[in-house]
Amino acid sequence: MTSHDALTSLAAARIAVNALLDGGVRHVVVAPGSRSAPMAYALAEAEAAGRIELLVRIDERSAGFTALGLALSTRAPAAVLTTSGTAVGNLLPAVMEANHAAVPLIVLSADRPEELRGTGANQTTIQLDIFGDQVRFAVDIPAGNDPERAISTALYAATGALEDTPPGPVQLNFAFREPLIPEASDSLPAAANLGQRPFHYDAGPQALTLPPADPGLPQRNTVVLAGHDAGPVAEAFARAHSLPLLAEPSSNARFGPNAVGPYRLLLQYFGPRAAMPIERVVVFGRPTLSRPVAALLARHDLPLALYEPVPVAWYEQGRRRETPIASLDELGEFAGRGSVEWLDAWLMAGAAAQHALDGVLGSTSVPSGPSVGSLVWAHARGQLVLGSSNGIRDVDLAGQPVPEPLATVYANRGLAGIDGTISTATGIALGGGRETTLLVGDLTFLHDAGGLLLGAGEPAPDLRIVVLNDSGGGIFGLLEHGQVDDNGGYGTAVERLFGTPHSVDLSALAAAYGVGHSVASTTAELAAALASPLKGRTIVEVRTDRSRLRALHARIKAAVGETVAKVLETP
Repeated sequence: MTSHDALTSLAAARIAVNALLDGGVRHVVVAPGSRSAPMAYALAEAEAAGRIELLVRIDERSAGFTALGLALSTRAPAAVLTTSGTAVGNLLPAVMEANHAAVPLIVLSADRPEELRGTGANQTTIQLDIFGDQVRFAVDIPAGNDPERAISTALYAATGALEDTPPGPVQLNFAFREPLIPEASDSLPAAANLGQRPFHYDAGPQALTLPPADPGLPQRNTVVLAGHDAGPVAEAFARAHSLPLLAEPSSNARFGPNAVGPYRLLLQYFGPRAAMPIERVVVFGRPTLSRPVAALLARHDLPLALYEPVPVAWYEQGRRRETPIASLDELGEFAGRGSVEWLDAWLMAGAAAQHALDGVLGSTSVPSGPSVGSLVWAHARGQLVLGSSNGIRDVDLAGQPVPEPLATVYANRGLAGIDGTISTATGIALGGGRETTLLVGDLTFLHDAGGLLLGAGEPAPDLRIVVLNDSGGGIFGLLEHGQVDDNGGYGTAVERLFGTPHSVDLSALAAAYGVGHSVASTTAELAAALASPLKGRTIVEVRTDRSRLRALHARIKAAVGETVAKVLETP
């Protein structure tokens, strides 16, 4: 293309927006900037015509995670637009999460034209491939070029349409040459369609039904392990084959008659020396939450199978021990069917463990991590977002399975970072169009406090943020660092370096961002707050003492062990 044939920056941006719309993009999060102005104006035109929905965030990291949440809840590609320079680098955490969680996140990065690169021009760096192997596709679109073909390829890559490639993030790096603004005669189109929202909203998880297992299949002591993003198919498979279901909260399979609640405390009672040992494990999704499960999957004496009907993003072929199986029929042949005695043993042990756990938690009205997790799980409707660290593990331990799914559960388990959680939940709430509850610890909350910032006129979600505030990082006390602290050989190092204590006033922080705030001092107060109608954004702060957490978990383990031993008649 010769210089006199080159597209103006705004003309190229308009073509780009139309190509994004043709590819299914309906939400774009815009971080303000100058070099990205042509795309911003073109997007404003599309929004005025009712063709797309824009959100504006001043912090690119928050913008990236908001777009991630939008893509998660709408199950469609969502885009984030940034200007050049460090703005692009701030998207890396969201891009990394999108990579490992197979989320179609479209990065629209604006850049300087070729003649300014390498000259020391302001906000100019090497932006192409800045995300390296974290993206499925990256392309530089020179100033003046038609971007349509590049965008089409990028959308194919982002949505997993390319063969043997899971969905994931892509980068479209647009070089824009001045002028960056519309002509004086340009204007926004008439808003004839404004207010019409042709966007898809997910109705939530629905239970599936599979035909009962063939009676001719051999009886085996198999367990179904449902990790993150397993989906309702894991529950349906366990039910069809009469097998116990051990489901993490974000599997969206933690329901139904075969689901076992505190399963991670029961694995030792079905070990290799037990009267009824586990013989096989069928894995759906990606289990990541507990060491007992990791130990189970590390056993070399157990045949393991991973249900993998489509490529996944979180491991490389040949790097895991499970045999990948793409067909439910073949998976059924591997798993066999459970005997009445096998399933009943798990269900009775699970019921006994749940009763013992609830007894420990119910002995006091003072909230704890597990009691908060239990209440949030029981009350959440619409959409539930679980922060990393202790929050999701508390729900995994204490959240009692329900007969039918009550909420769609989300969590950033691709890399399990605590960054961007409020922003992700905001995107999920806005994209899903349903009431959303977020459970986070105080450090996760503070890490993304900027995610509370919404500009004037920006849409506010119906989002309840439950913050378990123990003034630091409680999870480390439950790991081996807690033993180091107990031994006293490192003085205050464990508390300072891992506990990271703080004294932030969350109510003042909420007020600064214009978000409602309340404190729940008892489990009854928390239950009442969770049951109250939700409109807009509110923070429910639950203050706890993490110094008692190790002792609480020890009491839970002892109570469960004593009760389950009686039920299973083990010594």
